[in-house]
Amino acid sequence: MKKLLALILSGTLTMGALSACGSTAVVAIPQPEESAPAVTEPVPEHTQGTSDAAVKTGLYLGTSLSSSKNAADGEDGYSQANIELVAVTVTDEGVIDSCVINSIQAKATFDATGTLTADLTAQVPSKNELGSNYGMGHVSSIGKEWNEQVQALADYVEGKTVEEIKGIAVTEEGKAADADLAASVTVSIAGYLDAIEQAVSNATHLGAMQGDRLVLTTSTNIANSKSATAEEPGQVQTSATVAAITLNGDVITSCYIDAVQANVDFDAAGVITTDLTAVPPTKNELGDNYGMGQISPIGKEWNEQVAAFCAYVTGKTLDQVAEIAVTEKGAAADADLAASVTIAIGEFQALIAKAAA
Repeated sequence: MKKLLALILSGTLTMGALSACGSTAVVAIPQPEESAPAVTEPVPEHTQGTSDAAVKTGLYLGTSLSSSKNAADGEDGYSQANIELVAVTVTDEGVIDSCVINSIQAKATFDATGTLTADLTAQVPSKNELGSNYGMGHVSSIGKEWNEQVQALADYVEGKTVEEIKGIAVTEEGKAADADLAASVTVSIAGYLDAIEQAVSNATHLGAMQGDRLVLTTSTNIANSKSATAEEPGQVQTSATVAAITLNGDVITSCYIDAVQANVDFDAAGVITTDLTAVPPTKNELGDNYGMGQISPIGKEWNEQVAAFCAYVTGKTLDQVAEIAVTEKGAAADADLAASVTIAIGEFQALIAKAAA
């Protein structure tokens, strides 16, 4: 996965140069907690025709912290979480029916006293949301923004199998060697091709049909971050929750949700103490190791509860999901849903509501 993330990041604009870090420690598994209010974003989507063939829904979520840097020489340090996303639907024959690509670059600064200098309430937009404000268009040799180029790549791989995608020629820099593809995509694509392969590998039958509209929604915040003190290290916690949703009209035909808490710790001198080469696992990847099952009143882990929520909303309309009653704490008030989902569901409802945009 490290190779995959390195390839992906080589083709994107970075927001700061990587500098040498201080002493490191292994990334700690995040403790179960209710996420802070999250920032939602416009919805990348793909629409096709209609068919009666069942397709599998897949999601890839990969995170790298390697661009983070220490505070030094009078300049602030920062945590930078680069989160790459691919959603696909794929036939049983392995043909990609639809594909959406997106990325989040969440950055938070801290000074040489270990004090956070970032606005923790600020929105963390995705690159698709940034659009022309990302700034690639004016430096691109074809005048295309990042979101336009990855959309062109997503369109290009639709109708292809993983084996065909592996056969797409790339240059030594990882860029498209095919003239037709290079005419619309000049960013490095090697990492994205691997990410698409991973999304296909993760795909399972969840109810989607060929031609259903595929939507990728996200919400991201850094609100749970804290400054360092003499007694405790500071921490930037990037919390991102992602949903791959398919719809027939306004009826949800499949839903898959995952999340990542990417933590970067730093001391009172602004020196990062986290191992930046470690890849933060998603909550679904953590499974039992996330630790929620031990404290859950129903003995269910986060991934089990989210899977139950996704199964519950499949077959419902967007309005019906929005109308699911919640308690004062944000948990499901419906007895049937509460029997399998006791965590707050408001963020999940917001992710699904974005599919209507």
